[in-house]
Amino acid sequence: MKFLIKFFFFLILVSCSSREIKVSKYAKINDFNQYENNYLSEEKRSIKKSKFFSFFFKNIFFPPKKKKFTLMKVDKQIYNNKLSLLTWAGHSTFLLQFKNTNILIDPHFSSRASPLSFIGPKRYVPSVFNKNNLPRVDVVAISHNHYDHLDIKTLKIINKKFPEVTFLVPLGDKKLLLENNIQNVEEFDWWENHKINGIKFIFTPVQHWSKRTFSDLNKSLWGGWWIESNNFKFLHLGDTGYTKDFIDIKKKIGKPDLVAIPIGAYKPRDIMKYSHLNPDEALKTFVDLEAKKAVAMHWGTFILSQEAVDEPIVEIKSNLKNQGIEESNFLILKHGETIHLN
Repeated sequence: MKFLIKFFFFLILVSCSSREIKVSKYAKINDFNQYENNYLSEEKRSIKKSKFFSFFFKNIFFPPKKKKFTLMKVDKQIYNNKLSLLTWAGHSTFLLQFKNTNILIDPHFSSRASPLSFIGPKRYVPSVFNKNNLPRVDVVAISHNHYDHLDIKTLKIINKKFPEVTFLVPLGDKKLLLENNIQNVEEFDWWENHKINGIKFIFTPVQHWSKRTFSDLNKSLWGGWWIESNNFKFLHLGDTGYTKDFIDIKKKIGKPDLVAIPIGAYKPRDIMKYSHLNPDEALKTFVDLEAKKAVAMHWGTFILSQEAVDEPIVEIKSNLKNQGIEESNFLILKHGETIHLN
């Protein structure tokens, strides 16, 4: 009973929070003063809330059968500032290293993807990173404000350990970080670019949404991150449904050398189809972008949907085989695995 009282008291509190929307040069704003996707109307994105909450509570009280995934030990190469590396730290968290600059994308080290410590999606595989083993961090890039991508507790850890770090966030999210005493924050509109240590950062449109409370739906932007250094082009798509935005990215910026594509959290399809790729759409995205290689993300770390926790990688491997695409071109990394960027 105490648990439920705390939970519903929290819902009442967050329902009172709201933010004003900032003017975007590229994103449309609807009659409700909310940002909109480029190729999706709000009518199509509506979901059956009763079905969603039924699934949400089912996963709290009846968690799925446990499956084991390998968690790699921290690769000591990440402490060598002369190497260009990529480490998948689970879910959508990547450590991207271009020799003298270390970039964390959507860092999340906490045990839950939730505003509360006692409820919400629990981490399925431990984080490879913690406050004690992090290499130096120069830049943190956030794709959107959902709790599995923007984790304030993690950002505070990074900010405390590395006070000079620069945080790059979508338009509308700077205030959230400042309210939590996180400094050096830059906000980005779609297609806005900025250089740090000679590395180009471009915030790209994708198809998703934003929300942290009951009253701030789509009051901040969402997107992907194009990060380019010495002619190596990396694209992190954040969370996204299948969209023509991928073609726009290719035409406006170019073809990435490596793209991180979300492959999980896609069932039930009537709820998830407009905001999350399924494995088939992930491959279409890879083809649309004409990327040299892809790396899978957004799977096997938090239980956010109804498919089996290992289904995304089983399906993606099957689809690769059926379409004659080598697995070496669409990487499925182990949690904590580090690779060299060629």
